[in-house]
Amino acid sequence: MNITNFFEIDEKLLKFDKKALEKCKKQFQRIDEITEFNQLKVLSAFIKNGVSEASFSGSTGYGYDDRGREVLERVMADCMGAEDALIRHNFVSGTHTLTVALFGVLRPNDKVICLTGRPYDTITGVFGIDSVTDGSLADFGVLYGQVDLKADGMPDIAEIKRVLKAEKPKMAYIQRSRGYSTRPSLRIDDIKEIIDAVKEVSPESIIMVDNCYGEFVETKEPCEIGADIIAGSLIKNPGGGIAPTGGYIAGKKELIEKCSYRLTCAGVGREVGATLGHSRELYLGLFSAPHVVGEALKTAIYTAALFELLGFSVTPKSDETRGDIIQCVTLGSAEGLVAFCQGMQSGAPVDSFVVPEPWEMPGYTDPVIMAAGAFTLGASIELSADGPLREPYAAWMQGGLNFHSAKAGVLLAAQKMLTKGAINI
Repeated sequence: MNITNFFEIDEKLLKFDKKALEKCKKQFQRIDEITEFNQLKVLSAFIKNGVSEASFSGSTGYGYDDRGREVLERVMADCMGAEDALIRHNFVSGTHTLTVALFGVLRPNDKVICLTGRPYDTITGVFGIDSVTDGSLADFGVLYGQVDLKADGMPDIAEIKRVLKAEKPKMAYIQRSRGYSTRPSLRIDDIKEIIDAVKEVSPESIIMVDNCYGEFVETKEPCEIGADIIAGSLIKNPGGGIAPTGGYIAGKKELIEKCSYRLTCAGVGREVGATLGHSRELYLGLFSAPHVVGEALKTAIYTAALFELLGFSVTPKSDETRGDIIQCVTLGSAEGLVAFCQGMQSGAPVDSFVVPEPWEMPGYTDPVIMAAGAFTLGASIELSADGPLREPYAAWMQGGLNFHSAKAGVLLAAQKMLTKGAINI
């Protein structure tokens, strides 16, 4: 039995599918080893902190004395190798979570320098990079600077040291994932090299890492190698495809305390925040996350292998070590990008009948096409693909709750491109 029992896939594509699976074997074994390590780490955190049925009880109103919320935050801190953490369902997105962390730590006339070039589209408005938008950090007097990446897309360590030594900023900001760029995502070793450089020339600077898409991809998290504060979204990796919304901030205890005052209000902080019955989903999602991330990584590796064989440029390549779950496939034309996303949507468990089209999405500078037939709206730990209609017409694909269904979605994307004449085999 194979996919043709259920879907129409060209026999020529199936030959490439078989070759791609063979090509992935070594990397799949490595992913299984990482998944096992991280799953045991999470299990240990649950046991250490005494998670019980009572931890899942919801609170209302102010949410005072919500023991389940407090235990969950200790579990999250241990999973991230941090002193402390906030994990709440009322963070509305990864960008919102990062914003709370930034506003929690930075004050007027402080300077933040992004060490990984221009950040991705939705966070530029938070910094106020292009214009001082109402409510941005720039609007509150926080200064922004950046160190551009080298020609190969990697951090420029020499320039980072020069700039930080001269400016001594309040915060050194690192974006782990690539956003809508073709630069490599940062692995833990890459992040450590940056952190070591910061500590050498500007040891008082707070080191913040945007950890979105990177949780449980490797066996260490940024706090374990010297980051002071990290943040991410629960509808990405650490929610395991189960958390319906939310985000987390983890790091040094005094910084988490500051962030809690921005989350709620000064003088109250983390002591309030009703969980409204969502605790069970957040616990279960976090517990499932290492395995689900492993499945997403296998999907990304398979996609890279398949499209390499089909003659497309991919990053990372199928045999490269990964820093996040995102797979970039350069499709070379607007027609190819649209066909890829439409084909992937046709293999989604939810809204498979929808035909995505490019649109002017808030927060983005170009029309964007998105394939996302997910149980949780916008969840990029579920199989999804998107990209702006601009050169080099690349699709950024991520997620996959289980490899077998995600692989079908990838094959359907390739089939749609074949049908539309965007693949020649």
